[in-house]
Amino acid sequence: MTDALKRLSDEGVAIWLDDLSRKRITSGNLAELIDQSHVVGVTTNPSIFQKAISSGDGYEQQLTDLAARKVTVEEALRMITTADVRDAADILRPVFDATDGQDGRVSIEVDPRLAHNTTATVAEAKQLAWLVDRPNTLIKIPATKAGLPAITETIGRGISVNVTLIFSLERYRAVMDAYLAGLEKAKAAGLDLSKIHSVASFFVSRVDTEIDKRLDAIGSDEAKAAKGKSALANARLAYEAYEEVFSSDRWAALDKAQANKQRPLWASTGVKDPSLKDTLYVDELVAPNTVNTMPEATLEAVADHGEITGNTVAGGYDRARADLDAIKKLGVSYDEVVQVLEDEGVEKFEASWNDLLKSTEAELSRLAPSEG
Repeated sequence: MTDALKRLSDEGVAIWLDDLSRKRITSGNLAELIDQSHVVGVTTNPSIFQKAISSGDGYEQQLTDLAARKVTVEEALRMITTADVRDAADILRPVFDATDGQDGRVSIEVDPRLAHNTTATVAEAKQLAWLVDRPNTLIKIPATKAGLPAITETIGRGISVNVTLIFSLERYRAVMDAYLAGLEKAKAAGLDLSKIHSVASFFVSRVDTEIDKRLDAIGSDEAKAAKGKSALANARLAYEAYEEVFSSDRWAALDKAQANKQRPLWASTGVKDPSLKDTLYVDELVAPNTVNTMPEATLEAVADHGEITGNTVAGGYDRARADLDAIKKLGVSYDEVVQVLEDEGVEKFEASWNDLLKSTEAELSRLAPSEG
């Protein structure tokens, strides 16, 4: 079942699971995926925690204890989510040790309500790193304009970062610049650069969803022919930018100081359009030194019928440019699409977090001990 996953791993693609829950931890499922399905990391986000905690599985006792202590709902949520991340990090620790810190990592996101506040994001990143207290944690910071200086500051303090919600090539270049600036800051402070890691989460499927919706509205034969191509084109050109930045003179100076490259991470790789192959965003984004974080359904689909045929990114840059040019000629604005996707991404995570706050508050009230 896992031959395709092994081939993917052998091609230099780290397989991370885009999901976490207490049940997955306590049942042994996460350990099993690491052992049998080549999973070497975990990513979380507010939507994942909202789904996990709302299901109730495994959280009752901790919620009861938190209710007895009369903690705020924000503190309760942080205690719950950091406990899950800490336990998952412990399960992945052997992978972290075996890969010299590159993999075996678990990501936890700063409060999405802080996405447009640089100072608060840095403070939250420091707090999360302290709370989880595991070297194999990545703190997720969104690639908003306010997030960019927060990335530099956080990396500069020696905290490893997963930059999330990247949709545009221009913003991706700004993210890599923010990472390098952070490393330069850390180097000036005398920190060990070999201990600082980062991934840049470039979102894939949502690009096709938004652009294809606009192509459907145009409705011409040319528009129909352009569907299902933009997300892969965008991601491939992101990898081209990665190759360029991490072969620059600026990088060479940091490389000499034993810094780690910021790996591109393909996020949102579950296919949403049923007319497209369900392993498309895995099969077609195979390149060395990348990460693909998958929901479990995608992981199982790749194991069952993924077609891993070697590097499917190199040599595809001209075709990728032509595919993005085609949508531009049809009247679809790339800049408008990526801005809509960033705004929606922040809003969705904020909405999930607010839903989670409400449902957790209701549980704390229900479980609160009676006075007297």
